[in-house]
Amino acid sequence: MKRDPICGMEVEESTEWKLERDGKTFHFCSQHCLDRFREQPASEEGSEREQGKDAGDSHACCHDEKRGGGQEGEGRKKPARAYYCPMCAGVESDEPGDCPKCGMKLERNPAARRKSKGRTLYTCPMHPEVEQDHPGDCPKCGMRLEPKGARGGEGEEDEEARDVTRRFWIALALSIPVLVLAMGGMIPGMPGGEWLMGTTSRWLQFILSTPVVLWAGWPFFQRGWRSVATWNLNMFTLIAMGTGTAYFYSVVAMLAPGVFPSSLLEHGHTPLYFEAASMITALVLLGQMLEARARSRTGDAIEALLDLSPKTARRVADGVEQEIPLEEVVEGDSLRLRPGESVPVDGRVIEGKSNVDESMITGEPEPVRKEKGSQVTGGTINKTGSFLMRAEKVGDETVLARIVDMVAEAQRSRAPIQGLADKVASWFVPAVVVVAIVTFAVWWFAGPEPALAYALANAVAVLIIACPCALGLATPMSVMVGVGRGAQAGVLVKSAEAIEMLEKVDTLVVDKTGTLTEGRPQVTDCVPAGGLDERELLRLAASVEQHSEHPIASAIVESAKAKDIRVGKCEEFDSTTGAGVTGKVDGQRIGIGQAAFLKEQGVSGLDDFGDKAGPLQEEGKTVVYVARDGRLAGMIAITDPIKESTPEAIQAVHELGLKVIMLTGDNATTARKVAKELGIDEVEAGLKPEDKSERIRKLRERGARVAMAGDGINDAPALAAADVGIAMGSGTDVAIESAGLTLMKGDLRGIVRAIRLSRAMMGNIRQNLFFAFIYNSLGVPVAAGVLYPFLGVLLSPIIAGAAMSFSSVSVIGNALRLRRVKLDII
Repeated sequence: MKRDPICGMEVEESTEWKLERDGKTFHFCSQHCLDRFREQPASEEGSEREQGKDAGDSHACCHDEKRGGGQEGEGRKKPARAYYCPMCAGVESDEPGDCPKCGMKLERNPAARRKSKGRTLYTCPMHPEVEQDHPGDCPKCGMRLEPKGARGGEGEEDEEARDVTRRFWIALALSIPVLVLAMGGMIPGMPGGEWLMGTTSRWLQFILSTPVVLWAGWPFFQRGWRSVATWNLNMFTLIAMGTGTAYFYSVVAMLAPGVFPSSLLEHGHTPLYFEAASMITALVLLGQMLEARARSRTGDAIEALLDLSPKTARRVADGVEQEIPLEEVVEGDSLRLRPGESVPVDGRVIEGKSNVDESMITGEPEPVRKEKGSQVTGGTINKTGSFLMRAEKVGDETVLARIVDMVAEAQRSRAPIQGLADKVASWFVPAVVVVAIVTFAVWWFAGPEPALAYALANAVAVLIIACPCALGLATPMSVMVGVGRGAQAGVLVKSAEAIEMLEKVDTLVVDKTGTLTEGRPQVTDCVPAGGLDERELLRLAASVEQHSEHPIASAIVESAKAKDIRVGKCEEFDSTTGAGVTGKVDGQRIGIGQAAFLKEQGVSGLDDFGDKAGPLQEEGKTVVYVARDGRLAGMIAITDPIKESTPEAIQAVHELGLKVIMLTGDNATTARKVAKELGIDEVEAGLKPEDKSERIRKLRERGARVAMAGDGINDAPALAAADVGIAMGSGTDVAIESAGLTLMKGDLRGIVRAIRLSRAMMGNIRQNLFFAFIYNSLGVPVAAGVLYPFLGVLLSPIIAGAAMSFSSVSVIGNALRLRRVKLDII
């Protein structure tokens, strides 16, 4: 067993990530570590190893996330933790609590619901790298950590919500009398006005406001202090400074009024701001409570996906049916499905027939016919008949589980546009503190009497209204809601970066087979040569093609089976991607593929068949040639009908302003016929997979923003080369690593949905950022008093607190509109 020289993780010697340097072979856990190793000087080899021994705990290693593609385990993916911060990348935890950077309550991570085994993780919404196995506050910013996961954390989350609600109502009940006592004496004709301005009233304000500020608002002080101690200044820094300044100034003014100048006195007393401190605390708590309720709705899509799985399954063993918990189902179990029941796990029908509603997975409303041999997906609904299925994938391996993982991961990802908000936030809070200090100084030295009172009130108003919570929530809330909305429509987003880039795409590149066409080709013609008959030609071809997974190969094999032709044994099978296959059958060397491929093999007689292939290709059929022992043995024509939805989808893509280009390995005649029928702008045929990626690279060099849609197998290089790769899924494999988005249904209408989702999400993010920027840009100067010399307008700290609290709720409310965005073609 070897250790990764970067992170120290144990890796097998057989790993594909390795590098030779100075005669030594180094093995790595992922491409990411390999790249880091290449970048560091040779003298630093091993310098990170000691730091990386605990990389799984410190989250510094690349195997925290799956990288470089491949199946589970190749990238040593670290299990998702139960809670995370939606605002701070990397902050995760096994237990609920507050984010250590921003202080926001950590969100539950649905991807971790099955993996926690009863152990809950907590993380910070603003600092996802912070994780712990118990509830508490973020050590960086003081925000309460949130449970990470969609199941198992409800108890902690409910308790936290109840705690905020309890603090708010108590704070409100005590703050209203404080406000009446403080402001009542200023109302002309108010009964008891003199008493309200007296000593007893001042003591009552102190007694009532103290539990509001020091108990109900204590979490704000904890988080504010932590943000200063770790120098992660955030909204709690400003809240704590504002309410703390108003409260402790008032305490000193009441207990030791002699320390203030006589010019500050009003009606013989130093002015107090207990009402500002207590009401601001109550209003901030109100905002936190409303925000928690609004944000809880962002996970509805994930919860809906999770609810698709039934809690039990009906296992059939030795002729006896028994209802068992879903967790007890294992691979190989026989399960009975009755009408109306949800399919518990992924598997295959072994007895019976039925129609299955797969709309919750694929977004397609029409039920799909299932019979013996058909695959069924966990979470879909059996509609009409009863059937028996064999469980093939259970637990975390099911399609539904992988969808949840992908959606949850995408919801936690950060769009590049978030970098703008991050940069602003990094200097915004220190700048606000400076503005508050300048405001205090200007009003104290140049303001009207009582100058100190004006200075304090305006400085506190600046601190409160400038809280950047709306700015921090603008992007992550839209991402969370938008990604969930996409999942409901069968569009699985791998990362927020992909959805942001998709909005800018102006060129859509598509493959033909399986993308524009059904992907289920059928043999239509067999034209033998060299003394063979049709059955022998088909037998030889099927004997070789049985080892290939290409759709054309499947069509040839299925055609042989349909005609009861027994295929022979193939030896020395070899496949050239995008060109053809070869092998030995009954001692004869058989080659199957395009004309150019067979010419390279030295096959003769191809030119004699040119006139026969042309008419078939003009009909839109694909022609493959079969050679035997170096001479043409015949050709097989195959047709793959265009999907019924493709013409409508191509038209919709054009209406969205995109240019459509078809790149295919098929012959030019067939490709041009399909392109003309569909109204595709450009077509290139006869391309190998590497040729497609090269064409996409050239398109990008010319300034085009390219999205590539393909089946994710032969098209993987092109998918990776595009600005955005879109994998056309079939509902059985939703984690194609080379693509940024996966469409659960292999249907171009899904691309239209994805583009509309992208534009809606990015528009929503820009709206949120605009309002957040405008709010702070206009609010801070008004709070500082710039309008006072002209209009006599000052902003009360209480009004500032109310505006700040509701600004974040409005941003979340705007993000929630994405749940209702129209994505389907009308």
